Amino acid sequence: MERALPTHAPMSQWPLRDGELLVGSEPLSRLAARVGQTPFYAYSRPLLRQRVAELRASLPRAVKLHYAMKANPMPAVVQFMAGLVDGIDVASAGELKVALDAGADPAEISFAGPGKRDPELRQSVAAGVLVNVESLRELPVLAAASQELGLPARVAVRVNPDFELKGSGMKMGGGPKQFGLDVELVPEALAFAAREGLAFEGFHLFAGSQNLRADSICEAQCKSYELALRLAGHAPSPVKFLNLGGGFGIPYFPGEQRLDLAPIGANLQAIVERAAREMPAAGIVIELGRYLVGEAGLYVTRVVDRKVSRGQVFLVCDGGLNHQLAASGNFGQVVRKNYPVGVFPVRGTARETASAVGPLCTPLDLLADRMDLPQAQVGDLVVVFQSGAYGASSSPQAFLGHPACAEVLV
Repeated sequence: MERALPTHAPMSQWPLRDGELLVGSEPLSRLAARVGQTPFYAYSRPLLRQRVAELRASLPRAVKLHYAMKANPMPAVVQFMAGLVDGIDVASAGELKVALDAGADPAEISFAGPGKRDPELRQSVAAGVLVNVESLRELPVLAAASQELGLPARVAVRVNPDFELKGSGMKMGGGPKQFGLDVELVPEALAFAAREGLAFEGFHLFAGSQNLRADSICEAQCKSYELALRLAGHAPSPVKFLNLGGGFGIPYFPGEQRLDLAPIGANLQAIVERAAREMPAAGIVIELGRYLVGEAGLYVTRVVDRKVSRGQVFLVCDGGLNHQLAASGNFGQVVRKNYPVGVFPVRGTARETASAVGPLCTPLDLLADRMDLPQAQVGDLVVVFQSGAYGASSSPQAFLGHPACAEVLV
């Protein structure tokens, strides 16, 4: 028998009753019947609301909270989040449409992304949203759209900083990057904005993501503030918008603990107080995606076959990497580690070492590798926790022609 690998960080936000996982107050099996199919994603309104409330209680009142909807662009989720946060960050014209349809205030929508097409830039000007400029090429396109439409082109400069966010799962700044303008190019961009009459509003700095170290996040925020303060000397008008990014991580793997917000809140309070003296017009923004929605989501798939191959148990499910690419280890992991996974309903105390796999014709289709799990039967539900971010929309759902998954907000 294969040796079981370590399990995962504790999933205390999802209670059990009589062996059933509860989603809100509803047993998972009943929710699956209501959805009418597996696989599906389920997102919890109470957990989303709770996460935003925790942040509001920990961060200074002066700090605005923006939702990076790339983490989960399901329209119902975006509409719900738009009522909880102060603004929305979009990364395409498609996301911009969803945000506007959800009722988000255009004045509090920002558009980031390294490959904005000319029509998308024109749409942004027409909608009145803030464009985070990431290339010198974008500036004349925005100026032309502004002149044509008779509307101000609102711009902030996304800066590729000369430092990284230590301990990040993905590094988004420092060194050569496709994101933002290198620091040394920013004065040229600001001079163009002044010359062409673009409505300059501020800076966007994002050094990295998925970080569980509060000290690293605080260090990056301080460095980002110092850099913005230095660049403000080249700006054509006072800085009104200062996006210090996010990078807040959530626990997935054994030994990981939830991020301590207290030191981050204290650090941001110190930055707010400095900004009141040094950049008094600037509003400080924190932009979060995974941290807001990641722990509030489940991916649910059903066991359609149980196989034993040379002593190893395989639970073959009706969904896999085609819907949950990240859990398969193929969305940024260098060395694959198991996401938190469970089998429901739990019947008694019998457990086994098993691998949960999807229906695809590739050995990469792996949701759980030799995990210690409750003993499963055909028809049971396999749940991948921490699935509220970078799930359905980040996965190759058309691969091999299997049915798409459903999504519900409960």
